[in-house]
Amino acid sequence: MDHRALIASLPTEAKERLQQRSDWAGLCHLAGYLALLGVTSAGIALQAPLWPLLILPQGVLLVFLFTLSHECTHKTPFKTGWVNDVVGHLASVAIALPFTWFRYFHLAHHKWTNHPEKDPELGGKPRPQDRRSLLIYLSGWPYWSGMTRVLFQNAFSRIDAPYLPARQHKAMRIEARLLLALYLVAALSLFASSLLLWLWILPVLIGQPFLRLYLLAEHGLCPPVANMLENSRTTFTNRIVRFVAWNMPYHAEHHAFPNVPFHQLPALHEWTRKHLQSSSDGYSQFTRDYVQSVKPQSFS
Repeated sequence: MDHRALIASLPTEAKERLQQRSDWAGLCHLAGYLALLGVTSAGIALQAPLWPLLILPQGVLLVFLFTLSHECTHKTPFKTGWVNDVVGHLASVAIALPFTWFRYFHLAHHKWTNHPEKDPELGGKPRPQDRRSLLIYLSGWPYWSGMTRVLFQNAFSRIDAPYLPARQHKAMRIEARLLLALYLVAALSLFASSLLLWLWILPVLIGQPFLRLYLLAEHGLCPPVANMLENSRTTFTNRIVRFVAWNMPYHAEHHAFPNVPFHQLPALHEWTRKHLQSSSDGYSQFTRDYVQSVKPQSFS
């Protein structure tokens, strides 16, 4: 059974219930997330005992704001539309991800998931196929350099990707220029204080490999087919990871039925679990499988 047949087989009442958005569920989750981020930030800023150990969890929490921004592109974490937009924009600032641009980039990814030539996440290139390219990918360098190019292109050059609607070009240009101005101010502030270095810059650099590995599991080693239960992976993991990633480890479920908000994905999983064709028992298992799949001879 493919994802279309599965969704069509859901009872009408169940389908309606699964799609119900909730400001309460979204704001509670966000409050918990920000509370954790507040604790790590305060510990670093106040230089609590062993505060350098907080840089890693700080970084993980910051880079995984990507999953919140991602959810906001679908307008699903909150019932109120403008809250999705505001939170999506704010969450994206920490990771240099222009939210308006990302919304259309990501919708194209959903349309062409794992298509070797049309999925913009692949950019016409395969995922890492040897250990050297895997290490480069996990370092985060392709992400940071890619987002720098996107920001400068959107700000000052022609916006011509086919999945970016012309009616949004002006908004994307303004967004990119505002972000670049903000990052310039942040860079200049480093001359007065190193606080941003410890609270933001160093943590996101250290945390990025964890996000890269998480994202690689979403579609890595999955076949380039149209069935979302096959071209996307559900990774069975613990509650902490599911919380930080806004339940997106249920990724095949998300791709099968994108209108389902994060807090309903566990319920959708009960309907899909027997039909999943790509899954892993944790990120450690996926990592082992992926490393074994790549070519070791290109490592040196």
